[in-house]
Amino acid sequence: MSTTEIKDVVKEKYGQAALRVTTGAKSGCCGSAPSDPHCADPITSNLYDAAQIGQLPDTAVLASLGCGNPTALAELKAGEIVLDLGSGGGIDVLLSARRVGPAGKAYGLDMTDEMLALAEENKRKSGISNVEFLRGEIENIPLPDNSVDVVISNCVINLSANKDRVLAEAFRVLKPGGRFAVSDVVTRGEMLPEIRKSVLMWVGCVAGALEENNYKSKLAAAGFENVDIEPTRIYKVEDAMSFLKDQNIDVEAIAPQIDGKFMSGFIRAQKPGATKSCCAPTCCS
Repeated sequence: MSTTEIKDVVKEKYGQAALRVTTGAKSGCCGSAPSDPHCADPITSNLYDAAQIGQLPDTAVLASLGCGNPTALAELKAGEIVLDLGSGGGIDVLLSARRVGPAGKAYGLDMTDEMLALAEENKRKSGISNVEFLRGEIENIPLPDNSVDVVISNCVINLSANKDRVLAEAFRVLKPGGRFAVSDVVTRGEMLPEIRKSVLMWVGCVAGALEENNYKSKLAAAGFENVDIEPTRIYKVEDAMSFLKDQNIDVEAIAPQIDGKFMSGFIRAQKPGATKSCCAPTCCS
């Protein structure tokens, strides 16, 4: 699988998912068809509480294709600048904008024109003004160095075929002391080759998943510190069967090897260099 092939398939499937939302069909399974009876509900369902959903347009909720709720876990503060990598229909950008308030700002970055159009419409419907959606790729973030306080993402970094580049870019745009706070599917132990080689399973948030220790190593290599992965959902055999079925994989045969191997996790890290406060009488002299 080439990098270009993966990117083209992901772009096509997410464009289709955005168009489906305009018809009122829920787009589950990280971009798969909502008519699929084996849709990956264990990954995408019940991620946002009623209070959060009630704040947003229905189309923002319908377009949610993530595996977690980074806005609930990132501990966003008033006045912060947030960047969402792979922002899709904008649900996490709009929620972040509310969290950081009028003094802060939330950017959403996406490469899919259909998703960007949907996100702009959701921004208009929400009435939230401290939001800006950017067209671009997460491997080449169109923002200056040291320009954001928090980088979030929701089951998107695993879709990239060049994760080292993504993490390096996230590190670059974060301010010193800035936080990396993303939800992603990760594995415990190495993935079976028959899953890894499936292009469609990249779109399904599975084949591109990193092994948890490998993810930590890549973050450290990019320069991050205080790296941690908190499991939020661990998928059992019955869950895994729902997102591997109809992918030309003999799920029954590999069931013992996938039980508990896949999980949604909240990945935290920090860019070094936070300014330390000083309480001594002479510290500002």
